[in-house]
Amino acid sequence: MKKLQETRVRIWFLIHSILSIIYLSASASPTASPLCNNGLKVEHPNMTSDVTEIEGKSFDYIIIGGGACGCPLAATLSEKYSVLVIERGDSPYGNPTILERTKFGYPLVETNKYTSVAQEFVSLDGVLNYRGRVLGGSTAINSGFYSRASDAFIKKMGWNEKMVKQAYEWVESKVVFAPETLSPWQSVVLDGLLEAGVLPFNGYTLEHVEGTKLSGTIFDVLGKRHTAADLLGGGNAKNIVVLLNATVSKVFFHHEEGEEPRAKGVKFIKSDDDTKKSYKVHLKKQENSSLPKGEVILTAGALSSPQILMLSGIGPSKHLQSFNISVLANLKGVGNRMQDNPAISLLVDSKPKSRVPDTPQVTGITENFKVILESIIVPVSKGLTRVSIAGKLAFPASTGTLELNNKDPRENPLVKFNYLSKDEDMEYCVKIHQLVEGVSMSEAVSVYLGSERNRLEKLGKEESKEYCKKNVSTFYHYHGGCTIGEVVDKDYKVYGIKGLRVMDGSTLVESPGTNPMGTLMMLGRYQGLKILEGRKSS
Repeated sequence: MKKLQETRVRIWFLIHSILSIIYLSASASPTASPLCNNGLKVEHPNMTSDVTEIEGKSFDYIIIGGGACGCPLAATLSEKYSVLVIERGDSPYGNPTILERTKFGYPLVETNKYTSVAQEFVSLDGVLNYRGRVLGGSTAINSGFYSRASDAFIKKMGWNEKMVKQAYEWVESKVVFAPETLSPWQSVVLDGLLEAGVLPFNGYTLEHVEGTKLSGTIFDVLGKRHTAADLLGGGNAKNIVVLLNATVSKVFFHHEEGEEPRAKGVKFIKSDDDTKKSYKVHLKKQENSSLPKGEVILTAGALSSPQILMLSGIGPSKHLQSFNISVLANLKGVGNRMQDNPAISLLVDSKPKSRVPDTPQVTGITENFKVILESIIVPVSKGLTRVSIAGKLAFPASTGTLELNNKDPRENPLVKFNYLSKDEDMEYCVKIHQLVEGVSMSEAVSVYLGSERNRLEKLGKEESKEYCKKNVSTFYHYHGGCTIGEVVDKDYKVYGIKGLRVMDGSTLVESPGTNPMGTLMMLGRYQGLKILEGRKSS
């Protein structure tokens, strides 16, 4: 009976995959958008690392951070207004460790303090983590797996469902692809998930549905990565300037007594310049007035956005004063509700080997959407990789905090996520460990790896708890620090400040879907359209 059921699933998978690929080849193939260009190099024309070209100039919008949300936001606003994107890292184009699927993971083993495309940080919990430092943000260093948020999440956010769908489709038409074939290892993972009971099998879908499924990827059929930076090409090139290798040190304001402060511009430094010489760029002024008319929008991510707010005098007053920072707004929520999804992984191969890195094409969603399972082959050093099967807790109860470590915006702030500090999180961690064990010890994995299989032993509940305590890790989906309702309103405007918004993972109280990448890219497009709509009606 079991073999008959598996045969039916495999036949259904083949039919569903063929139909999905036929459908998606028309809407998300490398030739469906001029940006994709059959995987060839794409570069935005208005990019510079020369700060003297930008210093003293004025723009309608200044976007801090050219990542998952910032790039589509800039492209959308550029339809009507001038936009400056300030990115602390370099361009992703021409860098094979970013663009080639076979080089996946290498940026994580080639880090340095100020210029590498991945910036390493270790939370106060002792867990190693990474953040993108390149145009495209973490979409340039992640595993590229693309999936939408759940319908429940979209309803909870109060977003316009029709506009959300259109914004997702705009993103997908430019940087998302259906896998034409599964890699040998991902085929094994698919079988292992089904064998472990992660059902039903849903075939190919971008929707967040429970069971095992295939989903989209930002790697095209030639194995070339399409980061969020490609979305800049969807805007008006004449209205976008991207300043690379520049780190924002603070936002500065126009402030008259009795009135709310209004963002006026930003100060920045060269990312690799230890002299810390600063430069300024301004928002355009209102007609016949000295007041700025545009907005500064922080899209710098869950670590940098709260950090820049604090450096600008917005945050818990006592903490800011301890660094001799003048308090502009005592917003106690800045740096609060930091959260990362605790993860457990098992290495299923017995030792490092020179396998080609492999990104996820298959995912398992189970336990009422609370557990996400995936597998990768990831470099551990130059030329050597390990095979990992991992699971994360989608909705942890544990939260933490972010604080300044110093006043250098290039350095990591102090962050503690308090992984598994709530009993319910630990209970789910045990379930995740057992599920990962089930996939790792499946017949599919055992047969494929053969003598190279890591001889794992099934642990009891108490042993699993100990394993979780000692080995908790991350899927790199950390969020919070500028959450909606505490730091920003539903339109992402910072409370008590005019002309300043935050729009990125720092505003989230949970990570949507299997991962937040698709939803953050959608959010940039969606909110950009809302801003244009608001200015049109005002």
